[in-house]
Amino acid sequence: MNYPQSPVGLADQAAEAVRAINHTTRTPGADWQYPSNAYSLIGTLAHLSRMLPQAITQALQPVTDAHTADRLTVDGGKDPDQAASSAIQTARVAIGRAQRLAEALDQVHSALSPLGYDTSDDGDEFADCPQCAAEDDDGEVGSGERPDCTCA
Repeated sequence: MNYPQSPVGLADQAAEAVRAINHTTRTPGADWQYPSNAYSLIGTLAHLSRMLPQAITQALQPVTDAHTADRLTVDGGKDPDQAASSAIQTARVAIGRAQRLAEALDQVHSALSPLGYDTSDDGDEFADCPQCAAEDDDGEVGSGERPDCTCA
């Protein structure tokens, strides 16, 4: 696969995709109404989060390369060794948290696995007609019970 964009551009697209997910999942729609939709989305988010540790590690490569080449500078004239060490340590924390996020999302995914949506008809096609419901009538037009009912 060819990636013509920069890593920052690709990360920006990923962030924008998550923003779009946040927007489109606010209300039900044709592609967002069943528990299976949540199962699929959580599974994909778990997959995404499992890739974050590698992305974080590789994102620090320019820093470690500059530090190794003795070319790393720090604003305010601070110690490059200490600054690089701090960046690496905090990245390790972020990596651990990303791994825990992936594990948690895997658990959510598993919990969603058996869930479904009952699409069977409730059997009462005239439930919407308050008059038929009040009179316990089946509402069938021409049945003799309610020939004027239009709920059929």
